[in-house]
Amino acid sequence: MLMALFADIHANRPAFSACLAQAQTHGAEHNILLGDYVGYGADAEWAVTTVMDLVEKGATAVRGNHDNAVSDRSETMNPEAQVAIEWTRGVLATAERGFLAALPLVQNDGDRLYVHADVSKPQSWRYVMSAEDAARSMVATSAAVTFCGHVHRPMLYTMSATGKVTSFTPVTGSPIQLLPGRRWLAVLGAVGQPRDGNPAAAYAIFDTDRRELTFCRAPYDVEAAAAAIRSKGLPPWLADRLLVGR
Repeated sequence: MLMALFADIHANRPAFSACLAQAQTHGAEHNILLGDYVGYGADAEWAVTTVMDLVEKGATAVRGNHDNAVSDRSETMNPEAQVAIEWTRGVLATAERGFLAALPLVQNDGDRLYVHADVSKPQSWRYVMSAEDAARSMVATSAAVTFCGHVHRPMLYTMSATGKVTSFTPVTGSPIQLLPGRRWLAVLGAVGQPRDGNPAAAYAIFDTDRRELTFCRAPYDVEAAAAAIRSKGLPPWLADRLLVGR
């Protein structure tokens, strides 16, 4: 089975639409959604209702910190992100806010685990940005493969039987076989707000039969997404950063 994995959509309608369309052309049969459907972007209502529809059709979804912040006012963020969350609270209906609040922090699927951030303390929203971070996350679960987001930059970590962790930045479009006998942690790039210098939306395809993971990029109308942010009166920096993938 081919699974499409998406993280950090951040209310970016053009980006998520492009990823869904491209994943469909690749033959994806199941969608995995790793959180942060809202925040930063201009199409919060569309993003949440789209995710709700995908879940109704069988997709797997977990909650991210921006999703959590919609209902949990104790979540703290940088000033621009906070403005976006406060705006999001005003545009989402009760059903949409309830859907986000009810999403699980972690989902297990056989030898795979789906989470937004660090597995060891999911609601602390710790970033996985180093071999040490990845090791802490991998040893906190018995899953052979962990998929997460939150970092907005693609990375793949692997742990040997002796506990040694290595990492590498994946090449777009090149399948990577996740060999048995090792532990794996894949940090997806962001659909809606990439931060690796490439404005194209990021997601991944996992072939469960071949155990092959392919990191993908979907070009989209970045200018339209940026213009939508400005039209909503959100901080201009949130629009500007999309143009440079930062």
